[in-house]
Amino acid sequence: MRISETRRKMCVKLIIPGVRGLMLGILLSGSMVMKADEGMWIPMLLERYKIEQLQAAGLMLDAEDIYSINQECLKDAIVIFDGGCTGEMISGSGLLLTNHHCGEGAIQSHSSVEQDYLTDGFWAMSREEELPCEGLTATYLRYMEEVTEAVSRGVDGGQDPEEQQRLRDRNISRLVEEATADNHYDAVVRPFYQGNAYYLFVYETFRDVRLVGAPPVSIGNFGGDTDNWVWPRHTGDFSLFRVYADQKNRPIPYDPANVPYTPRNHLEIYAGGVQQGDFTMVMGYPGSTTQYLYSEGVRIMVEDELPARIRLRTARMEIMEKYMKESDRVRIQYTSKHSGVTNAWKKWQGTILGLERMDVTGMKKDFETQFARWVEADGERTMKYDRLLPDFARVYRDMARYSMAVVFRSEAIMPVELFRQISEIRSMMDQGLDTAMIRSRVDRFYKDFHMPVDRDIFAAMMEAYGEGMDRDLQPSFFSEIRGKYRGDYARFAAEAYRKSMFSDRDEVLKLLDRYAKNQERARRMIDQDPLAVCLDQFSELYATRIEPVYGKLQQQLQHLYGKYMAALLEMSGDRRLYPDANFTMRVTHGKVEGYEPWDGIRYQYSTTLSGVMEKSREGTEDYRVPQKLISLYETGDFGRYGVNGTMPVCFIASNHTSGGNSGSPVLDACGRLIGINFDRNWEGTMSDVYYDPALCRNIAVDIRYVLFIMDKFAGAGYLLEEMDISW
Repeated sequence: MRISETRRKMCVKLIIPGVRGLMLGILLSGSMVMKADEGMWIPMLLERYKIEQLQAAGLMLDAEDIYSINQECLKDAIVIFDGGCTGEMISGSGLLLTNHHCGEGAIQSHSSVEQDYLTDGFWAMSREEELPCEGLTATYLRYMEEVTEAVSRGVDGGQDPEEQQRLRDRNISRLVEEATADNHYDAVVRPFYQGNAYYLFVYETFRDVRLVGAPPVSIGNFGGDTDNWVWPRHTGDFSLFRVYADQKNRPIPYDPANVPYTPRNHLEIYAGGVQQGDFTMVMGYPGSTTQYLYSEGVRIMVEDELPARIRLRTARMEIMEKYMKESDRVRIQYTSKHSGVTNAWKKWQGTILGLERMDVTGMKKDFETQFARWVEADGERTMKYDRLLPDFARVYRDMARYSMAVVFRSEAIMPVELFRQISEIRSMMDQGLDTAMIRSRVDRFYKDFHMPVDRDIFAAMMEAYGEGMDRDLQPSFFSEIRGKYRGDYARFAAEAYRKSMFSDRDEVLKLLDRYAKNQERARRMIDQDPLAVCLDQFSELYATRIEPVYGKLQQQLQHLYGKYMAALLEMSGDRRLYPDANFTMRVTHGKVEGYEPWDGIRYQYSTTLSGVMEKSREGTEDYRVPQKLISLYETGDFGRYGVNGTMPVCFIASNHTSGGNSGSPVLDACGRLIGINFDRNWEGTMSDVYYDPALCRNIAVDIRYVLFIMDKFAGAGYLLEEMDISW
């Protein structure tokens, strides 16, 4: 990557032995005592709002080195991986690095009892051995631009909120259409600052992405659920893929004739290690934060919604675990699904702990008192904002029971796999897809489906819904359960699954044969299926009695937050506020540093392979270690990746990250890759709502451990030859 000559020389000086610490001391003088700056900043706006602060903290790059449409820059090496994670390009031949847990679904799709890549790992020893991954995508941001004025064209304060949004949606559709005309790009317009600003993002998506390498789950997910959201950590959470293109370097579906994609830029790797106080920067796609949440919103989250979500996920996890322990086949089928459930489950517990510990609800109330005084101090502000806080309280009160219904929909209804399968088959039929296409998707679904798991989850979730929701917000089949089945949800579930054709793949394939001959009859058969009847009753209930009320209240709430954010921006004056995350590219910075979670406890900033071996002595499933890794440790065969007889594994830094930052590159002051972000500490998971630089840490796997596993453990050192590595 091109950076200014002056700054390049400074980067070179940083890696000369004996000079690095001195240079950092000089460069960071005056900022070392400052706390890490929170916020997830829009890369296009760094020059205007943030670059001087970043450089004062130690950054050696200019704003154009990070985001530019005129030259290669860091943003060209950052990828949306599979629609929900971040990845980074690490070679000029399409090599992509992300987390193991981000690639787990692709790894699992190629695994079987006979060829268990999850347990054993996978390494392609040539490009011919790389495995195509159906449906996997890599998406690159090509450019972004502010479009607030264009989105707001025709909108005025005299219109009701529905009319205003209708006009905005029309303007957004036109902008997207213009941005994607005569090209193969995708585009989206996202609101920022609660609708006070809008930005257009234009992307290029590649659909031929192949699995190159992944360590065994005992490395890639070492610590499992036990260590999830926890520091100290010893997880080699990485996997490797390669992006392919056509002969002209353009996106194209999988074809054996495709060639490795040549990215516009890829990251240099710095394997010289990290030290306490080193500048760090994370780029990626944080999913969602609510930093400006009203106090009642925080209270409801802590006391009502998150506890309900945790209870429902606990029940689902226990059912999955029961069957996974009984069968290797089920274990492989549900490993990725189980991880998807446990990830947020544990995070939410840490979020509650942190928000209660810091009394964030009380802090918000104190700020709202100051806000009210600021409003009252000016007549014009009083006219604009006087009703804001009372209106917030009213809307949150009216939303309570409907918000809980939304929680149950996402945590108790949609997790039922056969509900989703019925919906997907209907959708494919509505789209007019041919029977062969529907059959292929059905086969893919049932490959990783175990009926007893879903049946028991259905029973548990329906019982939770029946006990947790008011009866006037329950479908009619709940009356049948209370009457005919005497409240025995397990018996109701057993009968429904026994009678449902969707419990059996072969019966569904017979349905598709009938569909090919008589579509109307096949659809009637679906409508009469007992599980489809349950699903349809839920759908009707939500469509007629929940969504209209909830949607109207949610619209009122969004309108209030728009006004509240406008007021906060006005109140902040010259001190620019950062926008909440919304799965668009962001930049955040911090430094390598430990923390003190509780009185008398101090956590260091890094871990080593010694900690892996210490944990392995517990003998639990989450702490299993491959024999080859044990041998490498015992012989001290770390190659040039080790330091002073030890092998670094993970480190922490004070970057403000969120979900979606999984797989994000952790960069040094020169924009070089030093680690892969994969988690946050449990005490700091509250950072989606409230960021405390003393407690909040992002966790990264040290790039030296990644290289060590690839080279020494896997014997795939040939991959390092296509990377740009400095030491």
